[in-house]
This record gives sequence, C-alpha cells and structure tokens, in this order.
Amino acid sequence: MLTDLQKRAAQAIVNVFETGSPRGNHSSVTVIPGDAGRLTYGRTQATLASGALHQLIKAYCECPEARYGRQLRGYLGRLAACDHSLDRDAALHSLLRAAGADPAMQAVQERFFERRYWCPAVATAAGMGLSTALGVAVVYDGRVHGSWQLLRNRTTRKHGTARAVGERSWLRSYVAERRAWLASRAEPLCHAVYRMDAFRKLMDEDNWDLHLPFSVRGVVIDAKALEGVCAAHGLQRSSRR
Repeated sequence: MLTDLQKRAAQAIVNVFETGSPRGNHSSVTVIPGDAGRLTYGRTQATLASGALHQLIKAYCECPEARYGRQLRGYLGRLAACDHSLDRDAALHSLLRAAGADPAMQAVQERFFERRYWCPAVATAAGMGLSTALGVAVVYDGRVHGSWQLLRNRTTRKHGTARAVGERSWLRSYVAERRAWLASRAEPLCHAVYRMDAFRKLMDEDNWDLHLPFSVRGVVIDAKALEGVCAAHGLQRSSRR
C-alpha cells in the first residue's frame, strides 16, 4: 500500500503532464486542435468528448456552495450532448476559469478525479501485482490519458503478465509499447511520448518508490511542491464532513 506522500507524488507526476504543475490547476481550460477529447477542464483535464466534463460540472452545480452553479447549469444540456461548439465558447471558458478558484469546485474536482481515475488505478495495479509507487503512477497515467486497456493487453500478450515476468520488467515493456504507440499516432497525440520518457527516466534512476525530490519534465517534485497537493486533499476531506 502506498503512503500518503507516495500517493501525492504519483498524482503530482500526472498533474505535471496534464497542467504543468505538481499541484494541478483546477482552472485549466484547454482546447488543442486535433485532440479527440475536445474541450478539457480541471486538475486532471476532464474532456467534453468522454462525457467527463458534463459529469464534473453537473456534480459542481449540485453543490449548495457552488459560487457559479447557476451560470454553469445553463450549459449542462450542451455539455451532455458533447456540443463541439463549446470548444469555441469564450463565455463558458471564462466561467470555467473563474469557477476553478471556487473552493467548492476544487473540492468537487478532487472527489471526482479520485473516484474516476485514482481509485480504479490503485485497484487495477493491485490486481496485476504492481505494488511500487511508480507502477501505480504508470497505471494512473494510462487511465487518465486513455487507451490503458489496449496497451496493457498488448504488453501482456507480447511480454507476459507482470506476475510472470516481474513488475519492473513488465512496466519497462509497457512504457516502451505505449511510447511506440503514441509515436505512431497523428498530432497532437504523438507529442505525448514525453510522458513515457519521464517514466523511463524515473526507472533508470531506480526511483521505484518515488523518493523525493525528483524532477519530471524539468519540474521539481519535492515536499514543498506537494504541499499544494496536500492542501487540496485537506479541502476534499473537510468538504465531506
């Protein structure tokens, strides 16, 4: 089982991939030309195309403390319909950025992304026999970024299960397979090979337990950087009381 510090370090890696900050950015609004996810928002970038953005905003609007709930409620129908014109809706983008500073939105995002991505990643890793902090981070990244099952199955088919070949060997094979797959995709997905390069660097440094400090894409992840991640989880816990 991961310690709380290892959990926050693993999440910080993916936060850097998604928003450039170990703490994540609850206000981040992104539209990348050619990205199948369309409009994306929040600390772990909920996408319009997957339906996650609608689910996230719906959960926020149902929160009594939601400062921007009334305004965003008017967008729920279009979000549910995955209306592509929302990619260009400057008013919505501005509203989402403002809502990201609302403590209620931050708490909703923490709960939402924990339930949608982190908890399934931990369960999947345990079921596969992956126990290192870096191993859980790799699974978490795959679930957040997408096509996890495709690349997991491809790796297992070609190289064997993690239990059969050993966790570290399997993870190195998975990272290599995913990197090759990403490199073969059209823009903008092909540029995401940096995610696998970052994991391979941590493996080469033998930092399987995610001992602090370490760097990802030039961003230092240390105790100070994780203070914000800790604060976010503190906000999450207080919102449940």
